[in-house]
Amino acid sequence: MHAIGIDIGGTKIAGAVVTELGEILAEDRRPTPAGDPDAIVDAVVDMIRGLEARHPVRAAGVAAPGFIDAAQSTVYYTPNIAWRNEPVQRRLAALLPHLDITIDNDANAAGWAEFRFGAGRMSSDMTMLTIGTGVGGAVVVGDRLLRGGFGSAGEIGHLRVVPNGLPCGCGARGCIEQYGSGRALLRMAGEIADAGGIGQALAAAREERGGRLDGDAVGGLIVQEDPGALAALRELGGWLGQACASLSAVLDPQIFVFGGGVAAAGERLLHPVRESYLAHLPARGYHPEPVFLVAELVNDAGVVGAADLARIHSGDR
Repeated sequence: MHAIGIDIGGTKIAGAVVTELGEILAEDRRPTPAGDPDAIVDAVVDMIRGLEARHPVRAAGVAAPGFIDAAQSTVYYTPNIAWRNEPVQRRLAALLPHLDITIDNDANAAGWAEFRFGAGRMSSDMTMLTIGTGVGGAVVVGDRLLRGGFGSAGEIGHLRVVPNGLPCGCGARGCIEQYGSGRALLRMAGEIADAGGIGQALAAAREERGGRLDGDAVGGLIVQEDPGALAALRELGGWLGQACASLSAVLDPQIFVFGGGVAAAGERLLHPVRESYLAHLPARGYHPEPVFLVAELVNDAGVVGAADLARIHSGDR
């Protein structure tokens, strides 16, 4: 059975009709009316109706950023969209009564897509970290997506790695999001630029951009193997490897998958992650080592995962 997946972001809504093999048959994109909760619901309903007119479906899954309750019904909070304790599933189900509607966290949906159809498809236990502006995550244990007692499991970005460290947007201090995200990479690159020496190319790129480094500039220098940019990436990878060692002690995954924009660095990122992981791994030498891989589905992961989770929820396995 085909299903529809909807991925709601801060700036755009993506939708697709997806087969049970994870193949996209039809898709749609439109801007997110982020400041108007009612307009978001209307846009999602309109998108679903347009997609189901092109292919028959029985279920639709919606992936949204933020905290979703364990019943996959209410969006407790999402940072860039005006949803606070919003009963999204109930509202969509009332407007689309012929479809089985499910709601999920966007990182969970992307992680599930990688587990089912991407880099994690040969495993039963996978942990995914999404390295973008922040750090997202998804955890699969024994072939099942880990949701937790309140629906908020897998918020890897808020694993604390530095006591009394840098303040995080969540209200805590020292979260891995402040040391292992795209934003953190830019901060580290800026510090290296300020120090001179190997930071000369970073400093020049910053000057060319009016005094501010961006992801394209740092990413381009990483591809060129600039020493300063690579040093920033190694620092970032070191923090991520330390976090993975802590996660491994609890979750024991077979595979760590890295998605998001920073993961485009590929092996240049994974190498320092592995080194740091081994340096912090409890019982090193006695614990089997997981595989570290880059995500494969990239921008399609959210819609593919949301659709597959909806299909499974509807009873069509």
